[in-house]
Amino acid sequence: MASQPSAPPAGHLADEIAGSPPYDRVRAWLVTALIVAFMVVNFADKAVLGLAAVPIMDELHISHGTYGLISSSFFLLFSLSGLVVGFVSSRVSSRTLLFVMTLTWAVAQLPVLVVAAVPTLVAGRVLLGAAEGPAASMSMHALYKWFPPHRRGLPSALQISGAALGTLVSAPVLTWLITDHGWRSAYAALAAVSAVWALVWWHVGRDGPFDDARATPAGKRGPDAAPAATVRLPYRRLLLTGTVLGSISSAFGASWALSLSQAWVPSYLRTELGMTPGAAASTISAIATFSLVLLLTVSRLMDVLKARGVSSRWSSGAAQGIAVCAAGCAMAAFPFVEADVPQRLLLGLAFGTGAVAVPLHYMTVAEVVPAAQRGALFGIVAGAGTLPGLVAPSLAGRLIDAAGTTAAGYRTAFLLTAAVMLLTGLFALARIRPERDAARLGLPARAGAALDARAGRRP
Repeated sequence: MASQPSAPPAGHLADEIAGSPPYDRVRAWLVTALIVAFMVVNFADKAVLGLAAVPIMDELHISHGTYGLISSSFFLLFSLSGLVVGFVSSRVSSRTLLFVMTLTWAVAQLPVLVVAAVPTLVAGRVLLGAAEGPAASMSMHALYKWFPPHRRGLPSALQISGAALGTLVSAPVLTWLITDHGWRSAYAALAAVSAVWALVWWHVGRDGPFDDARATPAGKRGPDAAPAATVRLPYRRLLLTGTVLGSISSAFGASWALSLSQAWVPSYLRTELGMTPGAAASTISAIATFSLVLLLTVSRLMDVLKARGVSSRWSSGAAQGIAVCAAGCAMAAFPFVEADVPQRLLLGLAFGTGAVAVPLHYMTVAEVVPAAQRGALFGIVAGAGTLPGLVAPSLAGRLIDAAGTTAAGYRTAFLLTAAVMLLTGLFALARIRPERDAARLGLPARAGAALDARAGRRP
């Protein structure tokens, strides 16, 4: 008797399912590369104010509290614009949205080149924040249009790794510009880079076949098609699921540390730890490198776990809660450690580990949201999760000014951050259960589980 043919690997099986949109590997990875570059520029824009904090405060004679307000002004419209553009994304192409965003980034860097003063710094940061509020969620949304669900782990990690790459690259380059050519030169360079990316994207970027607006008709969809693209559920019902609330919570904790890092860590390294500008830039780059390695390693591990049938609750839900809690513990410890090497290791854990939660919270939300509403939910989650940026830098500045010494003020700010991260991480760990919530909402099982079943493996 002839032997039965062996089941093809799940990844190939996905491409062979009738009715699935075509997966263009070359174009998908070209778009991924452009979106990673988009995120690099995005985070370089965020980092420039923090890297220039000391010369700006010295030149303009401003207090820690005033600088903290300037830093927080970036987030004045950040969450609101993320929310609004999230809803607009169902009607406007990702190509157009990302193009307009990056051109606005370029314009936002220009006011301080004309007049260097607190009002122009605030105006530029408010405009930049409004244009960057939707950046992470909308670039992730654009990326998802090029990959079927079971292939999104690594691209998601690469997209978020652009944040670490942005810090890794921008810290030494922008520090060199600030030190050798003045802090204004860094703003001018970022304006030029943003404009160049926008032009390249306009000529190369386009929306992919897994676009919600061009979803496969009902009855002809395979597991890799945009899941339940024609289904719509009340936003209130979606937002009150434990998975969405837990994902927002993990993003909130990670964002509190990230906004504090961008605003105050460069200054802390120089004024409290006595580092030179070059040494501070190297330390920031080292933290970014650690974060990048962790992002790529953990996201790859998530894909392996899901391929082996591990539930999303444990593969991506628990991982983001644990990452935020671990970062919170390190945040609470490093201000009390004086030995140089342990202190730097804890500093890296405190500000590098929480980044793991960012790609994972998008992945868990995507599993409990109809594809037609994914962009809007990404905008809501990103907007709610990044609210700490409006509070953390300004509050830290006030704590530093109010304390008896700047060292005591920094210590209080770090301990407060640690408490926020521990609470939000534990909440995420307890509430994120994508499979359970998807079933309660009446959504289909994740594509990975369907592929496992079709390939003859136990889920």
